[in-house]
Amino acid sequence: MTVRSCVHPSGQFVYGVHAPSYRVANLRENDFVEPLGALADGTPCSNQDNFPEGDLQVVQAETIYEVVNPLPFRGVTYISSGWAAPRARNPSSIKLPPPKAVSMCQALKGLMPAGTVQDVQKSFAVLPETVLLTLAATSTDPEDLVALAGMSCEFCWDGSGAPVGLRYAAGENGPARAKILRHDLFEVVVNNAYLPEIFRRVMVLRPGVQGGSEIVGEYHDPEQGCHVFEYLRSNSYIPWGHYAANMADDAVRYSTVDLAAADMRGLRHLYYQRTFLRLGAELHLPLPVTRKTMTVRELEELRLGVVQALQEKDSSALPFTATLWGWNYGFDFAASGYRLHASHQQIHQQFALLPRTVPAWHHGGQAALEPVSSYACGDLVAEFCARYKEEAGCDFFPTYLQAIRNNRRMDTMANENTSLVVYEDERVLLFVPKAQTSQWELQIMALGEVGNILEADADTRASLDRALLIAQQILALLGARLVSSIEYSSRITAKSGGQRLLYALLPKLPYSMGAFSEAQLRWVNGHFPEDFAAACRAHLPGVLAGLQSEKGGGA
Repeated sequence: MTVRSCVHPSGQFVYGVHAPSYRVANLRENDFVEPLGALADGTPCSNQDNFPEGDLQVVQAETIYEVVNPLPFRGVTYISSGWAAPRARNPSSIKLPPPKAVSMCQALKGLMPAGTVQDVQKSFAVLPETVLLTLAATSTDPEDLVALAGMSCEFCWDGSGAPVGLRYAAGENGPARAKILRHDLFEVVVNNAYLPEIFRRVMVLRPGVQGGSEIVGEYHDPEQGCHVFEYLRSNSYIPWGHYAANMADDAVRYSTVDLAAADMRGLRHLYYQRTFLRLGAELHLPLPVTRKTMTVRELEELRLGVVQALQEKDSSALPFTATLWGWNYGFDFAASGYRLHASHQQIHQQFALLPRTVPAWHHGGQAALEPVSSYACGDLVAEFCARYKEEAGCDFFPTYLQAIRNNRRMDTMANENTSLVVYEDERVLLFVPKAQTSQWELQIMALGEVGNILEADADTRASLDRALLIAQQILALLGARLVSSIEYSSRITAKSGGQRLLYALLPKLPYSMGAFSEAQLRWVNGHFPEDFAAACRAHLPGVLAGLQSEKGGGA
């Protein structure tokens, strides 16, 4: 089989094992031996070992496992046995420590007199901007953060000294703009969960404070304390605009640990609702009344109407045929000026419909005879599935699922951790991919013949929402603070091609932010996937218990 994938047609995983032994010719002409320092007893340490006399013979270097991704366009994962073996012996070591408490005011106690916020700001004013940015990102002391917030913008205050809004300056040729004094400092401090919520509300959470994006949808479940706004991003980096489901300012969620099942239902309900509504409009179906959130039943009736219309009408005329859904969870900022993840910490998700084709042009403004296909990442899955079936003689996803069920460890260690599965119900599977493209990648796969959300009934959508929340909360309990999540879906108009709806959750770890290896789609990993699955399963009972304690419900 020439197609590259670790999923063998036999329903087993296949991978490469490097056991290197090799000879290296020594071409160095000179020695540069010098002392490096000394041991505690005075014995000198030198760099003599760096300057061998003759050629080198490397005997039995560490075993490296090379695992082509099940979806080969996502690259290849390399697992170093030297790094992975200790974690195999103790999977609970796969975690990040919680951030340490940080307080500049406490550190400076004794050097500056206790005083008002203005006194703290005067002391902070002599600090370099990079120190202020670092403090804004890492401080856990509200006193620090309130002072930094006051240095970043101008507030309106009430009689008790509480902030009630921002000061604005009239725009010359446009709307009034908030008086932001230090943009980077403003952005960083307002994304710190330890800044008192009253400041975050007036600085960034209140509708309209971030700009003029219209709110065109809402999910509100007062009994569960859930409130989500849907913003239209008309001038979007995604052509034809996109939508953002944001937790509202009266339902602040800066951590997935605080995200309830009702919150996830609300965030995802707006995605389903907007998608089905737009498809229904394109197909000229009767639509529900406006200025009202659809119920789950109404949503399912509309979905079935769209499915039926696509069967009865010429679907080739449908201009928008693919969904886009993504979630950047977590914010961080380096003092050097690099923003490391999402635009803001308040939990939000983004979604859009993508066109079938886009008009094409040659240089010089000459129109091409035919349009070009519009890009959707799920198309890469569809193309691979077609090639896999052609070469292997079987459908990819059932074979992939069989390989997951049949999984065995890559190393020779005999322990109980052989499964890649973290959680499943009758509709979805949450698992660790055999070849992770992020150190802690998790994936969610639909178990039925569901290639996109239009093919997912209400029960399947509920299972997807639940699995997404379980996965995010497990990652958070392991210490992940930055997670990108994407959806790989089939085209809405695609004929049955065996493609399954797939979600990838991709945490960013402090020492694995990406470099030249990752730019080549060579993903370097320090643990075996089975051991990460075991580390995730250890947190599953607590997460499930938390979800079961919540009341059921839905709009």
